[in-house]
Amino acid sequence: MSHAPIVTVTLNPALDVAADSPVPVVAGPKLRLGPPRMDPGGGGVNVARAIHRLGAEALPAVALAGPTGDRVAALLRQEGLNPHPLPAPGETRQCLTVTERATGQQFRFVLPGDSWQPDDEARAMEVLAALATPESVVVLSGSQPPGVAEDFPARLARALRDARLIVDTSGTALQRLVEVPTTDAPYLLRMDEAEAEALAGGALKHAADTVEFAQALVARGVAQVVVVARGADGSVLAHSGDTLHCVPPRVEVDSKVGAGDSFTGALALALARGEPVADALRLGVAAAAAAVMTPATELFRMADVERILPLCEVRPGRGRRDG
Repeated sequence: MSHAPIVTVTLNPALDVAADSPVPVVAGPKLRLGPPRMDPGGGGVNVARAIHRLGAEALPAVALAGPTGDRVAALLRQEGLNPHPLPAPGETRQCLTVTERATGQQFRFVLPGDSWQPDDEARAMEVLAALATPESVVVLSGSQPPGVAEDFPARLARALRDARLIVDTSGTALQRLVEVPTTDAPYLLRMDEAEAEALAGGALKHAADTVEFAQALVARGVAQVVVVARGADGSVLAHSGDTLHCVPPRVEVDSKVGAGDSFTGALALALARGEPVADALRLGVAAAAAAVMTPATELFRMADVERILPLCEVRPGRGRRDG
């Protein structure tokens, strides 16, 4: 099925290393791990990988540097993706996920990227503006490296002109988007449950609470569409006064790593195909549910997505004032 061009943007990629520990993870003794699995990582990288698994194509624009960056690029090419390099300083970071075999608990160690200078940011912005067309769907996903300005997402939205920008970021960049809306708002903003609760200043215990939070962000002009994940309770999507809630079936959880990126990739692809937002939400929720069924940093299996998709229920999202 044809779709509009998709460009994914990863400013802070990583070489993801995952291994099992046969003994409990405790401080003090050396922990001798099992054989490592290595994957290309970072939000936009995983979004592009998810789109590729769904049988479509995305151009991953990735800030790669040093030998570790070369390793990430080689792993992407092994999966059939051709990364477009963005100028980046220093060395691409590494991240480690350790899973206790006995309990299934995961311990995730995330290193920071090297600090960017204003010139690095300006060069990356110039490359991205040249890559995107007015028809493109552009996905800015993952954390920002140190030194990148908090308002980078808004300035990218301005530089992309008519392209639809999907933002799935974290930290001060997400906080800035929500607290200081501008006329250069992204088309779609996605966040997870913990991020939403931090921004809301309290727990969003019920779907109705999340609905009202998402509706308020759309009303304030933070983005045209706001999506908030609720873990096993699916995701809420708000746009133009309407709100949807999609809930997946219960699945056996192996690893939650990559679920959010799988959601964003599937959602972006459906939107690039011109599908209604309800169908895009359903596909995203199915991909996220399938992703938690796989080990370590592995993304979803297509067979799982196809099995889960018809079981994902999309219904109107209702706030507490809606009754």
